[in-house]
Amino acid sequence: MSNPLQQFIEAVAKEKGVEQNIIVAALQDAVEAAARKKYKNENMRARVNIESGQLELVAVKRIVEEVTSPGTEMSLEEARGLYGDEAEVDMEVEFPRAPEDLGRIAAQTAKQVIFQKVREAERENIFAEFNQRIGEVVNGTIKRFENGDIIIEIGRIEALLPRKDQSRAESYAPQDRVRTVIKGVNRGAKGPQIMLSRTDPALLIKLFEQEVPEIYDGTVMIRGAVREAGDRAKVAVFSRERDVDPVGACVGMKGTRVQSIIRELRGEKIDIVEFSEDPVMFVTNALSPAKVQRVTIVDDHDKVMEVVVEDKQLSLAIGKKGQNVRLAAKLTGWRIDIKSEEEKRREVEAQFGELEVPADGATEGTESADATEPGVVGDEAPLPYTLAGIGDKTVRKLVEAGFDSAAAVAGATVEQLSEISGIGGKTAEKILAAANGEEIAAGDDQE
Repeated sequence: MSNPLQQFIEAVAKEKGVEQNIIVAALQDAVEAAARKKYKNENMRARVNIESGQLELVAVKRIVEEVTSPGTEMSLEEARGLYGDEAEVDMEVEFPRAPEDLGRIAAQTAKQVIFQKVREAERENIFAEFNQRIGEVVNGTIKRFENGDIIIEIGRIEALLPRKDQSRAESYAPQDRVRTVIKGVNRGAKGPQIMLSRTDPALLIKLFEQEVPEIYDGTVMIRGAVREAGDRAKVAVFSRERDVDPVGACVGMKGTRVQSIIRELRGEKIDIVEFSEDPVMFVTNALSPAKVQRVTIVDDHDKVMEVVVEDKQLSLAIGKKGQNVRLAAKLTGWRIDIKSEEEKRREVEAQFGELEVPADGATEGTESADATEPGVVGDEAPLPYTLAGIGDKTVRKLVEAGFDSAAAVAGATVEQLSEISGIGGKTAEKILAAANGEEIAAGDDQE
């Protein structure tokens, strides 16, 4: 039959969830602390014998050559007078003290020390236990509300669900049952604080693991999950077996599997997309349910993509307040620039419009030369010279033919000028006269 001391130790250990040796150590520390209050100048040591139920208290003195502290030291001569030749320097000797003599104040001190030590051990156990369970889904009961935060009871432990980790689509009442994910454990003056979350993507992943056997056994893998809690979420899945459709496995027969998760998350929409090592294909899948026309990698280093969709698909691809493309970008890790076909067409036309078209009517795609070069003078380009009485169109023909100055025209012959398309013999004579400064009668220019 166990003795009263052993019964006390077992009861406290069971109630607080700590090991019995921790209670024994706390009891010994408590008795020593109480004894030091009564025997202030002595070195006290306590021992607990669980089997006998006895509590021993002794004063310890060290044997020294010369005593400087009588309360904790004993001379070698005095020790040999008590213990004979066996006494040596640095040996410790013990003198029994009666625990009953400690008094009421000392007993109260001992009680406080025991509670403090047990509480510290309990806190360490809680921290060690829950620190290993980060990312695990737990069931709890809502106990109370504190300034928007929710205190949830998990077994015998109280945990905190902060306001920022609550879904805006959810509302609760005391005693409601709720599933949350353990987000972290913080050490505090009042003990470890277990932090819970209803918005963390880890909750979504764990719910899929619980509902989809293929994910639980490793056949289908979740390669990423992003959420805007209460509104929408995207999950990227990948199958390790060719015959298993990862998206179909997660959706389930008539959507039964994903619907149970949606109900747990209070109606949050979930897009399940297939993961791909090809970034273009992955981005295309991630923008579901929108249909993508084409994807172009703009910058591979900075991970920038341009996505073109049909005009009627643009709003679906962007989503409400940009939600769809924002979640797709978080899921894939790429910056996505979405454009409609009409917007892309206008952009391309603007780029081609900036290119100068040659005067001889070169086809699209031919690079335009500079307007000041001989032979390529556009209608809007300034003329390098003018001739009195000769129209600008005729002068442009001269420049295009290589006569880039009035002096060059003046040095030409009528035959040379007549060879230019659109310039006849009479017009050539008038051009030469104008270039040489000769007066032309009004109306002579027949251009």
